[in-house]
Amino acid sequence: MTKARLLRLSVVLVSIFMILLIIVYWDNVGTAHFYLHTSFSRPHSSGAIPGITTGEDWEALPDVDEFLAKLLSSSLKQNSSISRKTEQLLAQGSSKPVVSNLEENVRGYDWSTHNARNSLDQEKLQIERQRTLREFCANSSFTFPTKERSFDDIPNYELNHLIVDDRHGIIYCYVPKVACTNWKRVMIVLSESLLDQGVPYRNPLDIPREHVHNTSTHLTFNKFWRRYGKFSRHLMKIKLKKYTKFLFVRDPFVRLISAFRSKFELENEEFYRRFAIPMLKLYSNHTNLPTSVSEAFGAGLKVSFSDFIQYLLDPRTEKMAPFNEHWRQVYRLCHPCQIDYDFIGKLETLDEDAAYLLQLLKVDRLLRFPPSYRNRTASSWEDDWFAKIPLAWRQQLYKLYEADFVLFGYPKPENLLKD
Repeated sequence: MTKARLLRLSVVLVSIFMILLIIVYWDNVGTAHFYLHTSFSRPHSSGAIPGITTGEDWEALPDVDEFLAKLLSSSLKQNSSISRKTEQLLAQGSSKPVVSNLEENVRGYDWSTHNARNSLDQEKLQIERQRTLREFCANSSFTFPTKERSFDDIPNYELNHLIVDDRHGIIYCYVPKVACTNWKRVMIVLSESLLDQGVPYRNPLDIPREHVHNTSTHLTFNKFWRRYGKFSRHLMKIKLKKYTKFLFVRDPFVRLISAFRSKFELENEEFYRRFAIPMLKLYSNHTNLPTSVSEAFGAGLKVSFSDFIQYLLDPRTEKMAPFNEHWRQVYRLCHPCQIDYDFIGKLETLDEDAAYLLQLLKVDRLLRFPPSYRNRTASSWEDDWFAKIPLAWRQQLYKLYEADFVLFGYPKPENLLKD
């Protein structure tokens, strides 16, 4: 009898502890709610994209995960009315683009709707992209660093690119130089993680750029450990099973060109001090370099594309520190063989992919993806940019980024890898 009472008491104490854990979470996150049911977690018609997670996955969850999931799900009813009111307000405020930043004020905006045929094509496109990714992740003959590790093996600091929106059940892995500024803006609007004079932003373009890339603005997986301790991985796995996970990618070599242009052809004090000075010293034999980027540019001292490629290929670079996120491989940022992404977008088809994704998420009535630049770095520029790069370097560079080419279906740039 005494043992039974002790058992019941221990169950009650554990339950109280878990409830307190959730309360602490609410205090920390504020308006974020555990909206565990998204458009992807409901039953689908026969044309639904294969691989999307459904409620069936809950049966396979460990007991602790299931307990947490049920506890978190209990907040759905009381928060649903708040969510509906918020969505109505957002819909009222996003009927047309409002440009508040000169950098975003470009011509050629595309706010057109996409017809059923486009949706059908997009559906097939997603099936193909996911099939390619899963086949190569499962192919034992195709190897690359970190491929074989499990999700539990990924260090916490490597999960900092996974942004979570608990209000709509979305996880976005951002890849720098792949429209990530605007996708972060979309995530801010949806999660209501940033306020303007006490009111959540309703239009992505209203959000100042400096706030978009502030790490405190976003709830990311690497922050879970500080909040949940040993339960953090359990909660991550719950969200990964139930939430809609997406990322956007880009031709790897074109992404490198874009990163070089934005970080070394424009005056950027941080990148000049951290990267340009060492590159100029190591690969261009410069000494006594100016301490500021404006002085260096005034003296004609700029990193060349050749310097940049040497830096990437130099084995000393990774020994000093991991690649900067702007040129780090996508497989190292988003872990596509450990995380089963529901949607894979590409910059090359950004407008169509973004419109289709927002429809699938059922948030297209709340906002539209900010219109994109028409002067994006083009893939046709590769020949010119790599013309003065030795063939051996190009071949080494391809091996360095081969996994990104293969996993995301980008063709091998044979014209750059042969004489």
